[in-house]
Formats: sequence, structure tokens, C-alpha cells
Amino acid sequence: MLHLHCFFRTVLLFSFFSISIYPVNAQFLSKQLAQERVKEAKKEKDEFLKQLFKEKGLSYPPKELFFRAFKKEGLFEMWAKDDLTGKFTLVKTYDICYASGVLGPKRRQGDLQVPEGFYYVDYYNPWSNFFLSVRINYPNTSDSILSPHKNKLGGAICIHGSCVSIGCISIQDENIKEVYWLMIQAHEAGQMNIPVHIFPSHLDNQSFASLREDYQGDNEKISFWENLQTGYLYFEKNKKLPKITVDNKGMYIFK
Repeated sequence: MLHLHCFFRTVLLFSFFSISIYPVNAQFLSKQLAQERVKEAKKEKDEFLKQLFKEKGLSYPPKELFFRAFKKEGLFEMWAKDDLTGKFTLVKTYDICYASGVLGPKRRQGDLQVPEGFYYVDYYNPWSNFFLSVRINYPNTSDSILSPHKNKLGGAICIHGSCVSIGCISIQDENIKEVYWLMIQAHEAGQMNIPVHIFPSHLDNQSFASLREDYQGDNEKISFWENLQTGYLYFEKNKKLPKITVDNKGMYIFK
């Protein structure tokens, strides 16, 4: 059952795990722009974003985006790929207005946790109860393997406007206008899976040492975060995304 905070209209019956409301084709963006909130986002944010990308030396509209969230610091980063270097550039960092739960992964429905791990956007909702929202593909393969609650994992985890959360990341209406408008433009350009990586905190060695101290004795969380750190450090070093798979124990594999 979907949480009220991320309610989607009956179009959800199309497929819970569909990539988006519409397939990537010439009609996707036009159908999105038929919705009043999307038109508002474009009208208010397009010129600002165009100038922001110009200042960063990036083409606009973006062809490939990447997002990172850090729960402890309350930050949500937007990155875009440089067409010349193939590397990602940090474009803007948003404050997370609210994200429920504590540090650690989401393992069952109703735990109020924001998930942690490597996800992608799989649904665009221009009718959200909280202005605009995009859903991530929680539970992913890792979540399904590692959770002891196989049939009660929950779902409908979103990034949205407003400042409320039941397992979602809320970044307020003005910010979701920018994020949503950029995402649907990248989707229109062919990026079907926009990555969203969610971490307990920054996972550089100093920050991880702090996590180890705060959570000493919680070997399950520490082991999981060590796995996440491998992907975090790969991106920090290369500014490129690794190819991510999951082994039969639920651990992420990076190539």
C-alpha cells in the first residue's frame, strides 16, 4: 500500500516498477508540460538554470544528471556530466528540509527510514501532494536480499517539495521545481535511469571514522556502510559513475 505522502493517481496501476509515467519518446516532455505545475517550474526556473549551467561550463539542457543525498549533513547534491570530459561537475547543493528516521538503511515498511544505497528515478509525478515528486526504485535488489522482512519492505520513496517526510527526502517547493524540470529534460534526452545515491553521511575517511565511533558495536550498519563507501570513494576519485551490480549476499559490486 502506498504511503499518503507520496500518493500517485491510478496511473500507478500501469506498473509499480515502471521507469516513468511515459516512455522516452517525443511525447514525454510535451505531456509533462501539459501539467500546470511543470509549466510553472519551467517558467520560473529555466532561465536561472540555463545561466547556472553556463557558469559551470556545462551544456544546457543537460543530457545526463546524477544526484547524491547525505542524511547526517542534510544535503542533496545535483551533478551534471561535462560533454567534453565525460566527468560530472557539481552544479548545486540543496538543503534537505526534512528526512524522517535515523542513520541506516530502510529494511521494512513503516520504519520511517529514508533508504541508503544506490538507486535511480523510476517515476515522475506532476500531481504530487507535495507539489512535484520523483520516486526512486526502492526496494532495489540489495534491499530485497538484506531485509529480513521480504514481503513488507514498503515503497513509494520520493524526492519532493514541501517540508514533511515519511521515508522521503523533502527539499521544499522552490527547489523541487529546479530538480524536476532538469530531470524531465534529461529523461527526454534519453537518460532513462537518473542515479540517486543516498548515504548516511559523507564517507571520506574522517567522516567514516566518526560514524564508526558513534555506531561502535553495530556491526551490521558498519559493514553496510563500508560497502557504500567503496562506491562513494570511486566517484570522489574519478567523478565518474561506476557500473553497479549486486551479489547474492546483497552487497554492491563496483566496476
